[in-house]
Amino acid sequence: MSEPEERHEIQEIDIHTTAGKLADLQRRIHEATHAGSERAVEKQHAKGKLTARERVEMLLDEGSFVELDEFAQHRSTNFGLEQNRPYGDGVVTGYGTVDGRPVAVFSQDFTVFGGALGEVYGQKIVKVMDFALKTGCPVIGINDSGGARIQEGVASLGAYGEIFRRNTHASGVIPQISLVVGPCAGGAVYSPAITDFTVMVDQTSHMFITGPDVIKTVTGEDVGFEELGGARTHNAVSGVAHHMAGDEKDAIEYIKQLLSYLPSNNLSEPPVFPEEADLAATDEDRELDTLVPDSANQPYDIRTVVEHVVDDGEFFETQALFAPNIVTGFGRVEGHPVGVVANQPMQFAGCLDIDASEKAARFVRTCDAFNLPVLTFVDVPGFLPGVGQEHEGIIRRGAKLIYAYAEATVPLITVITRKAFGGAYDVMGSKHLGADLNLAWPTAQIAVMGAQGAVNILHRRTLAEAAATGEDVEAVRARLIQEYEDTLLNPYVAAERGYVDAVIMPSDTRSHIVRGLRQLRTKRESLPPKKHGNIPL
Repeated sequence: MSEPEERHEIQEIDIHTTAGKLADLQRRIHEATHAGSERAVEKQHAKGKLTARERVEMLLDEGSFVELDEFAQHRSTNFGLEQNRPYGDGVVTGYGTVDGRPVAVFSQDFTVFGGALGEVYGQKIVKVMDFALKTGCPVIGINDSGGARIQEGVASLGAYGEIFRRNTHASGVIPQISLVVGPCAGGAVYSPAITDFTVMVDQTSHMFITGPDVIKTVTGEDVGFEELGGARTHNAVSGVAHHMAGDEKDAIEYIKQLLSYLPSNNLSEPPVFPEEADLAATDEDRELDTLVPDSANQPYDIRTVVEHVVDDGEFFETQALFAPNIVTGFGRVEGHPVGVVANQPMQFAGCLDIDASEKAARFVRTCDAFNLPVLTFVDVPGFLPGVGQEHEGIIRRGAKLIYAYAEATVPLITVITRKAFGGAYDVMGSKHLGADLNLAWPTAQIAVMGAQGAVNILHRRTLAEAAATGEDVEAVRARLIQEYEDTLLNPYVAAERGYVDAVIMPSDTRSHIVRGLRQLRTKRESLPPKKHGNIPL
């Protein structure tokens, strides 16, 4: 239909009759669902991107979407805006279901005003967030926006602030997930930063406070969009994002799977697919008996342990590209979702550094907020040494992980597979921080430090005297190391003191965890009353 014909049809609707009113509603709905111009939609598709409504349709169960504020329009008259007042104002909001479970959603529409956020646009997002909080369902924000709507001035900034406040109030009450599928710049980045999980798409998602042009003007640095704030940067370098998807479909599938591990809110339990485990050790379980190498310096993949423990070997990893020296993610044990934190000997020997500490702390707190037990697998030689780490605040930032474990009231089960040295032993879900069940393999080495370093300190004089008298210093050192290992470098000293509840065969790990989680399902623990703690941020 040509534009003149369409205008002619609109003119012929008699809104004074019932039929006319119904026809007028249909016209308005059509206008609202096609708010972006055909040219803008074509440009969106040419970039390999979906439209706001296509994303919502892909995310939600078919036919479940209920739109809110479909006919909302901005009220601004600045710079000729009154001449262009599309329905919806550039954002699609509403609710529906994902795998039959209620969720709320907002999806920014880049085909209308470039997705720029204004007052009414912000009010729509705030309303759907308030709705999610009242009904206790997750909220998923799909971000594709050029930033604040400049023509609306401070009203757009106020709208951002209202959104940030809702993000904060909803934190730990309902799961909040951000999907960034285009630009997300300036103040807009802080909403995804506050949410529980952020998913980005490779080559099409960008997040930054100030863009390349501003940086070039102010600092003289030349940087491109991808290097500055692309999906790979925020997944591997900054840690802002939790998953880098290959395309939008992959991103949405990741979110659907993520939701399957999370409860709808902090007062409900996560989805359960009951299945009673066979507690007898299998040949597959016995593979763990030979996993840890004889040499303490030889690495192995901790994911192998995790996959032997969780149901069907299915481990859903988060932040896989960031701080790879620690592994975080979700799995199920007897159909019940659990969170997993594990040192990774394949990266930096499993050392804790600033990034690993913050990654794990954030994850533990997320699990605690949403009633998910935490399984911790420990193989850690200590904190990563270095001037850079010290100057960048490893003390303060490493303390976040202590805080996260110590404040957690969900079931906590820790398995020490090999090294647990120094302060890192305490930090990684130890009995001293409140873990409920602490297990160790016979290969566990729980001590203040490794044998080499300990001997160099404890027997400095002995080694010096050996050198002075012409003895074979290395032979003396080897004897002293063996003595130290036999005396202290084992799980039994800790077991004698009750710091480890049991020393187990590696092949029995899943069996012990299953039994432990069964017992801990009725765990009740509360912290001292307070307004809130003061985590070392």
